[in-house]
Amino acid sequence: MEPAYKRVLIKLSGEALSGSKGTGIDFDKVLEVCTAIKEVVDLGVQVAIVVGGGNFWRGRSSGQMDRTRADHMGMLATVINTLGLADGLEQVGLVPRVQTAIEMRQIAEPYIRNRAVRHLEKGRVVVFGCGTGNPFFSTDTGAALRAAEINADIIFKATNVDGVYDSDPKLNPDAVKFDRLSHMDVLNKELHVMDSTAASLCMDNKIKILVFNLDDPNNIVKAVKGETIGTIVE
Repeated sequence: MEPAYKRVLIKLSGEALSGSKGTGIDFDKVLEVCTAIKEVVDLGVQVAIVVGGGNFWRGRSSGQMDRTRADHMGMLATVINTLGLADGLEQVGLVPRVQTAIEMRQIAEPYIRNRAVRHLEKGRVVVFGCGTGNPFFSTDTGAALRAAEINADIIFKATNVDGVYDSDPKLNPDAVKFDRLSHMDVLNKELHVMDSTAASLCMDNKIKILVFNLDDPNNIVKAVKGETIGTIVE
């Protein structure tokens, strides 16, 4: 079966890598995700990943701390996750490259757009750390920015819910799930698919977003094949 997309950017939350533990990294979960990514790469799809850091640190919940410093700590948290992912990707037989928006040459390449694209063209999986490299921007905005820069066909936003609802399905049992939305719907209805900066960036650059549940990592494969899962924003 021909994949529906040639180049995808997967946005993983930090919590997705913590599995049932809730914090830190559950490496069994990482290997499950990496195995699904291997299947996608074997279909000939180019894969880039942006990962959050919420399993270690959240800048916005840092209380009285200076926001810029708290966000820098969050960026460092994402790097821990990128290295864990890189290890998992290697273990399933893929060739990862970690690039960070803040230079730390001993452990990762600095983010260089042309180099990232060249890695993708060679079949390597590029894992982006540190979000945009700037405070006050989320890793969702980092994902939207990188997707625009590398000309990704779509962002896969892999979360802990199976799509976008009109309210929080964990709090409201009558919440209604959407199958399709426009970027403007997301902004006008304040649906929290992504923060407004990330959603606006996707709208301005006509980047599709597919929101789906990562509890079953095989959903990544289904999404690449164009099967109907989650909620599509376009």
